[in-house]
Amino acid sequence: MPEIRRFLKRGVTALKIGLLVRIEARPEHADEVEAALRGAQELAEQEQGTVTWFAFRQGATTFGVFDTFDDEQGRQAHLEGRIAAALGEIAETKLTSAPVIVPVDLLGAKAS
Repeated sequence: MPEIRRFLKRGVTALKIGLLVRIEARPEHADEVEAALRGAQELAEQEQGTVTWFAFRQGATTFGVFDTFDDEQGRQAHLEGRIAAALGEIAETKLTSAPVIVPVDLLGAKAS
């Protein structure tokens, strides 16, 4: 996991902001949404401004993404990037509603 090694190398104190995204899939498309999120990892690794990126599944149809950035420029680039575009494309057909994207300020972090 190169992104985790990069995160640990630079230290967690530099991280200041992030995004928390909630994604609710239509039941018949949950496996497709999971596959899309798994495939998005490669895109996240290519984003220079994205420090960490985590995709997760909370239940049968509930998914999420948590990512971190050094600055607002990195966060904005991510929001305008290929992952966000891909989520927008599947929102109408595979999700129950648009993803809920919440900007967050990081108060602390621990790695290891």
